[in-house]
Amino acid sequence: MSQEMLDNCFQDWQEREALAEAMIPLIGQLYRKNNVVTSLYGRAMVNQSVIRILKDHRFVRQVEGTELSVRDTFPIVEILSRLNLGPAHVDIGKLAVKFKSEGAADLEAFIRAELAASIDQHTPDSNSKSKDVVLYGFGRIGRLLARILVEKAGGGSLLRLRAIVVRGGKAGDLQKRASLLRRDSVHGSFQGTITVDEEAKALIINGNYVQVIYANSPAEVDYTKYGINDAVVVDNTGMWRDAEGLGQHLACNGASRVLLTAPGKGDIKNIVHGINSDSIEETDKILSAASCTTNAIVPVLKAITDKYGIEHGHVETVHAFTNDQNLIDNFHKASRRGRAAPLNMVITETGAASAAAKALPSLKGKLTGNAIRVPTPNVSMAILNLTLTNGTTVEEVNDYLRDVSLHSGLQKQIDYIKSQEVVSSDFVGNRHAGIVDGEATIANGKQVVLYVWYDNEFGYSCQVVRILQQMSNVQFQHYPAR
Repeated sequence: MSQEMLDNCFQDWQEREALAEAMIPLIGQLYRKNNVVTSLYGRAMVNQSVIRILKDHRFVRQVEGTELSVRDTFPIVEILSRLNLGPAHVDIGKLAVKFKSEGAADLEAFIRAELAASIDQHTPDSNSKSKDVVLYGFGRIGRLLARILVEKAGGGSLLRLRAIVVRGGKAGDLQKRASLLRRDSVHGSFQGTITVDEEAKALIINGNYVQVIYANSPAEVDYTKYGINDAVVVDNTGMWRDAEGLGQHLACNGASRVLLTAPGKGDIKNIVHGINSDSIEETDKILSAASCTTNAIVPVLKAITDKYGIEHGHVETVHAFTNDQNLIDNFHKASRRGRAAPLNMVITETGAASAAAKALPSLKGKLTGNAIRVPTPNVSMAILNLTLTNGTTVEEVNDYLRDVSLHSGLQKQIDYIKSQEVVSSDFVGNRHAGIVDGEATIANGKQVVLYVWYDNEFGYSCQVVRILQQMSNVQFQHYPAR
């Protein structure tokens, strides 16, 4: 390679770096001022580094067969920043590709036509319309929900984390809880600042003032004392799973609705966002976000049902160990779970197969399920062994699921990857409910085996926040239209 070619290659890289750097403040302004979330083929662009933005542009090669350049997307971001948009999700990658494919000449006219319904929809007083959220419990899921809610505060007009309710209150408690939020052995450091206000018993998280309330039961809490009203209480303790137990939250002043981060019992609706979330009504005061496994498998099962039909199947979950298990052998009320989690594979039961039918009734009586807990702290896998109504091939079913992950209403629930090198740790922090591993797919006529990875902590927490948004009437336009 000549020196000139070497120099040109490096110069091209520097130019693309400069455009990505210039894009970052515009993306941040759109998010903080207008609550506009920008993405690139489903990859979020808010709070990303220059290198991450450039890598995500290269990802488009896997989708469209050609790399998308920041030279294509930067002008789109510039135009968006001038349009005074209302809350929206805008995929600038798909807009750029659509603009090219249609052969349009005027980019601004194209963008204005695509986003017409959101132009000039931002109002200066929107920051006063946020919805109060309370986290009842502050364990693994509670802390991840706190991270996501703070990250998604945007311009402050959407969901606002106002309080955390925990037991305790001994000396040093606040500092320890702040430390657990700040540092996480699986998910890494919190991206921001946390200040502890010992006197007021509060945490200030990226400017969000979050009251820490010490209580042994919901009956001890009056949220209105802290200026919290009409709040959604997210119960992530798992202590109560029926209407009677969870109804204790509704008796608290300042609380109006409850969301459980576990499968609900009785008549409580178990919601998998993207599947049956449209069934949420204003009259539903108590809802369940189902389980992490149910959220991972149901979107994929829905996609397969829609195209091929499912006669019957078996779901085997290879699940990371959880806090419910013992570190070393000790008494446990459940079978086998008393054995040391870091040292053993542990066969245990899962209700995900039967729970799937609650979100997708067409599956009732068609699935069986079991689970194996394995010595990893996070990221699990569901193996779907299915007998279909209509046969398929590996290539056909993979192409279909890849397309669903990119161009359907399930694109936030289903991700797709096809690589011989990926392992579980590669999916830590993935925001989708489940990730189809195309390289592992098996198909033989009507018999299909699908392997679905899922971050059983973070991906699930993202699904919980999506339900919170729907419960709170936080609506986004999506562009380009699906």
